[in-house]
Amino acid sequence: MKQSFNHFNEQGEALMVDVSQKAETERVAIAKGKIKVNADVWQQIKQQSLKKGDVLGVARLAGILAVKKTSDLIPLCHPLIISQCAIDFELSEAQHEIEVSCTVKVNQRTGVEMEALTGVNITLLTIYDMCKAVDKYMKLTDIRLVYKSGGQSGEWTNGE
Repeated sequence: MKQSFNHFNEQGEALMVDVSQKAETERVAIAKGKIKVNADVWQQIKQQSLKKGDVLGVARLAGILAVKKTSDLIPLCHPLIISQCAIDFELSEAQHEIEVSCTVKVNQRTGVEMEALTGVNITLLTIYDMCKAVDKYMKLTDIRLVYKSGGQSGEWTNGE
C-alpha cells in the first residue's frame, strides 16, 4: 500500500492541507521525552536551588507556551485553539533523569501531535538552558509520540 502525502500539490509545491471538509472531533495527543543530568544538577533541581530558579516550574510554562505557538514554528501546521495542555514530570532518582510528558487536547478538524511534540521539546530545552552552567553534558533522549486519538484514524498508541 503506497502512502500518499497531501502536503504537496500536483506540481510538488508545499501547501497547507485543506481541512475544511473534516468534522470537528475531540483530539488528544501525548508525547514524551527525557533529559539525563549529572548528580549535582539533579540535587539542585530537586532542592530548587539553581540560581535561575524553579527549573521545572519555568520549563512547564515554556512547554505550554510552545504548544500554543506550534503553528508559528512548524510551517504547514494549522493554528489550533488548545482546549487543554498539561506538562508532567516523572523523576528517576537512580538514573538522574526527568521524563517529560505533554498532553494536548483540542476540539478541531486536525490533530495535535505536533503540538504535543513541540511542548515536550521546548520543556526539555528549557531545562537544559536553565541547567547548562552546571552541566554541559546533559542528554535529551527518547522524544516520541506515545498516544493520539480522534479524527479519521481514531486511537493509536505506540505500546507504552
